[in-house]
Amino acid sequence: MKIALFTEVFLPKVDGVVTRITRTLEQLAVLGHEVLIFAPHDPPPSYAGHRVVRVPALPFRPWYPELFLGLPRPRLGRELDRFQPDVVHVVNPVVLGLWGTALAKQRNLPLLASYHTDITQYALHLKLPLLQEPSRRFLRDVHNQAHVNLCTSVPMVKSARALGIRRVRLWPKAVDTDLFRPERRTQAMRSLLTGGHPEAPLMTYVGRLSFEKRLDWLYAPVTQIPGARLALVGSGPAEADLKRRFKGTNTVFTGYMSGLELAAAYASSDVFAFPSDTETLGFVAMEAMASGVPSVGARAGGIPDVINDGENGLLFTPGDLGDLTEKLRELLHDPARRRRLGARARADMEQFGWRAATQAVVDYYELAIKVRRIFDPPSVF
Repeated sequence: MKIALFTEVFLPKVDGVVTRITRTLEQLAVLGHEVLIFAPHDPPPSYAGHRVVRVPALPFRPWYPELFLGLPRPRLGRELDRFQPDVVHVVNPVVLGLWGTALAKQRNLPLLASYHTDITQYALHLKLPLLQEPSRRFLRDVHNQAHVNLCTSVPMVKSARALGIRRVRLWPKAVDTDLFRPERRTQAMRSLLTGGHPEAPLMTYVGRLSFEKRLDWLYAPVTQIPGARLALVGSGPAEADLKRRFKGTNTVFTGYMSGLELAAAYASSDVFAFPSDTETLGFVAMEAMASGVPSVGARAGGIPDVINDGENGLLFTPGDLGDLTEKLRELLHDPARRRRLGARARADMEQFGWRAATQAVVDYYELAIKVRRIFDPPSVF
């Protein structure tokens, strides 16, 4: 099968959406499918044997300078025509994805759209509340152009349907259980994450250091739980502010990690602290859980689809810093319960592989082709 993929985010940016895309591209290559990727800004020329078409882009300043908005160009249509795809897949259609949607509709091609980010919530976090209601209508109208829509968790499927998005299906979750595993734990990594105090209880966050991740909420637990240490693994636009906020606390900022180093960081932790309340799934929580580390996450978005409260981790009420602190305290000070939840977390994650998740996407591509034959939603373009 030949797939044209339009994505609003791609390498060198690293986040949960990019992780899902890159792992899926790897498996699509193994399964014998060919993908032409349209990506903004400065992506690599190819990935996993698939060609990447670079799309000029502008940073979304001043609100989100790490996000680049791909600019529509006539040559994208010519590239699409030369490739002759069997199906078009638009990821988080906003600007570049909207253009990909228009190109697919103009050419009467089967179209699949995937919904990874709740932009209505991001509008609030970026202090653009006037965009919240227009963004709801935009999401509904754009996604309803697609023959199939995919969401990355059961709660997000429900959210999309509540917005009025039709033909919604679940894109199964997946995690690399070979890379992320309990055996990656090392004393050297634990010493690094705790600032030279490996015997201290350690909670770790991995991911982008951005304002919508609610990392400032972790100030309460790191200052109120006796002896607790916090490691923030990653980088992002909120890093300078967070360093000022956490100055004088038992907090270590490690910068970006990947590969075996990242796997060791997860496995060397006691608890994964995940305060974000805007996640549509939460890959980092899954990676921590695959590493045998229980997570404390927000009872919001897609997180409850990953964390079963009291079974493989704990959930807290978003905004209730007392609840967040108490849940982290419970696990940090109860090694037996921590080990029990961590073992269950690992066992649960072993069920979710990238091959099965990617085959499900291929099945949805075939469904989009079938739906196109019998039904084409009206275009808004």
